[in-house]
Amino acid sequence: MTARRTTFTTLVSILITIAGVVLAPHASAAALVEVTGFGDNPGRMRMHVYLPDSRPAAPAIVVAMHGCGGSGPGFYAGSEFASLADRYGFVVIYPSAQQEAGFGKCFDTWSDAAKRRGGGSDPVSIVSMVTYARQRYGGDPNRVFATGSSSGGMMTNEMLALYPDVFKAGAAFMGVPFNCFANAADFPPGRSKCTGGSMNRTPQQWGDAVRQAYPGYTGPRPRMQLWHGTADTLVPYSLLREEIEQWTNVFGLSQTPTSTDTPRPGWNRSRYGTQVEAYSIQGAGHSLPSAGMAASAVEFFGITARRAG
Repeated sequence: MTARRTTFTTLVSILITIAGVVLAPHASAAALVEVTGFGDNPGRMRMHVYLPDSRPAAPAIVVAMHGCGGSGPGFYAGSEFASLADRYGFVVIYPSAQQEAGFGKCFDTWSDAAKRRGGGSDPVSIVSMVTYARQRYGGDPNRVFATGSSSGGMMTNEMLALYPDVFKAGAAFMGVPFNCFANAADFPPGRSKCTGGSMNRTPQQWGDAVRQAYPGYTGPRPRMQLWHGTADTLVPYSLLREEIEQWTNVFGLSQTPTSTDTPRPGWNRSRYGTQVEAYSIQGAGHSLPSAGMAASAVEFFGITARRAG
């Protein structure tokens, strides 16, 4: 029992460390600001926004979500999205989760409310943030994207499943497929069926979960980029395969990649048409995104093709 508690404490420390890692500061007069009263907020979340000094009249919007034990300001300081916003002129929303999950605040990807479109909890709060940013900053509704690390990567899968009409693409770092967690009791590492290392559903089952999240939806689906370290034991690397199966099934794609390459040493990329791509990061543990990965996500979103004027 003592060994298990020690292991659990170590894993929590890893999560908090990841959430608080500080990279080189970006040079800009712009600052992170908190927004209150942004709309319907059943998750009781906090909202921070980063507005670059130079941006087009209709900037893209990126929702960037932290891992368990972290915060929006922590993910702002510890990731490269703000410096990329300075370069490419997009708005970054940094939500802060308020749901206690036994080892810090995490995004709710387990409750019944969070798995239903418009059901409540964190997904509704995040959509309210996007709506606010579109109205307040003139954000382009056709260029809204989601990304996140660990719990934030899980919520990225969630938001793309529930709101395919809001988000155009996502980049999930160390996430799990949509509807992986059965309930709150299934969430914490160490006693979760989802993250326990044995989760295995068919592509059809995973795809059906997404289709059932918004019954009757026939519009375009957001593209998905997936990232996972091969040495990740907190959120097992095997879940990358389950995510691939989910999103390729949603798009009606083969499980066989259409191409594979190595964009950087240790970054093994598999592409499935133009809609899904997955990165296996050799030897990496629960420590993503690392340097250069946010830039690859922004490139996948298509933001790099349109610089701020």
